[in-house]
This record gives sequence, C-alpha cells and structure tokens, in this order.
Amino acid sequence: MSKHYIIGDVHGEYKTLLALVSKLPKDAKLVFVGDLVDRGKESKEVIAYIRANGHQTVLGNHEVLFCKYALEFLSYLDGNIAYEEINQRWNRSGRFETFLSYGLVEVSKVGKFSIVNEYERKEALRKDIRWMRRNPIYIKLDASHASVKPVVISHSNISKVWNIRNEKEKRGEFFQTTLWTREHELDDKVQIFNIFGHTPQKFEPKVTEDYACVDTGCCFSFREHDYCYGRLSAYCVESGEVFVEKKV
Repeated sequence: MSKHYIIGDVHGEYKTLLALVSKLPKDAKLVFVGDLVDRGKESKEVIAYIRANGHQTVLGNHEVLFCKYALEFLSYLDGNIAYEEINQRWNRSGRFETFLSYGLVEVSKVGKFSIVNEYERKEALRKDIRWMRRNPIYIKLDASHASVKPVVISHSNISKVWNIRNEKEKRGEFFQTTLWTREHELDDKVQIFNIFGHTPQKFEPKVTEDYACVDTGCCFSFREHDYCYGRLSAYCVESGEVFVEKKV
C-alpha cells in the first residue's frame, strides 16, 4: 500500500524538490505543508509539478500573501491602478523572485528590472492563483500513525486552535494561528498528530510523540544565520522515516 510523505516548505526550490522526490518510492503519496512559492527562483515550476501530479497541499502564509499582492500587481498591469498604489510588500520575502519565474519581471542589469505586460504570462499566474485559493488550510489524512492519533497536516502548529476549527466567530483566530504561529507548545487536550512547517529546524525535521515540524529551511544558504539550513525534508507518516536533501 502506498505511503504518505509530508514535504516541508519548498519556497521555489524546484530542483531540490525533484532531487528529494527521487529518493522516495515511485508510488509515494506526496502532501505539502504550504509555502511553495517565494524566495527561490522556480516557484512557477514547483506549482506546475504539484498540479500536474495531483499532489495535495495546504495553504501557507506565503500563498495567502502572494495571492493578495499578485492580484494587486496584475491589476496594475491591466491598467486599473497606478504603480504608486501597489503595496511595496509584493517585492518583499522573495515575492520578486516568484514574479521572475512567471516572466512578469525581467532583470536588465544589477539593481534594475523591467516589467513585462504579456497576456499569456498573466493568465498563467491567474490560473495558479485560482488553484492556490482552492487549497485547504488543513488536511486530515486517512493514514495510520504510530501514535494512533488522527494525522493533521497544516502550515504551522494547529493544536492550539484545533478545537475551535468549526466555530465561525473564531475563524479569524483559527486562520491566523494556523498560518503564522511559531509556537510548538501543544494543547494537551488535543489528541492529534500534527505535521507542519513554517519554522526552519536545524539539520533535519523535529519529530516528537505529538508532532513533526518538517521545515528545514530549503531556500536559505547552508549556514545562513548560523543555522544549518539549506535542506528540504520529507516525513513518512506510516513508517516515521525522514528523508533529507541538501539544496541543489
């Protein structure tokens, strides 16, 4: 029977993703913890790969922000708003590199870039935005785990807000925490095994009895900020195996 492999934050590192997948069984069921885009140079290719193969993914905070500012950028290209009205956060956190991957900006010289207003490239981005926005904020897997707990995939630690997931008046708190929290402390009353990313770990994923954090800073340099980042990791739900690939 095919096993589930949960892959950490890819952040546009397409070649490293392919190298990691080559280590996994050919029938592996891949699930991603979000943050597919930004920072790396091949976000478009990462999304194309996941879409073409029908892999599952949850929303990451970078998808949410990218959709917002990409739509704003497209509105500028379509002549609906002035350049001065574009929130400059579209050029932060590696979003510029994502626009490069779609061919909507081109680097002409050091420190200089030009904007490309081309219909097919804009449509490719719009289609991917529509796909991104359809992805769930969490996935409850139909898979067995050694903990005998239900397995939940999210971008960040969901345990603190798991019990309010169906409360409409607390939807904002649930959404914000699931996308952004850096806390790994768990709510003891929540009986789930949570697999998430968002906060890079040194060397390899952090796996405990209650959770696995599978982000190992793939998009960063190998020793950036004195951490041994520069790796993409996968965690097998059924076996507990961990696979790690250095940034290509």
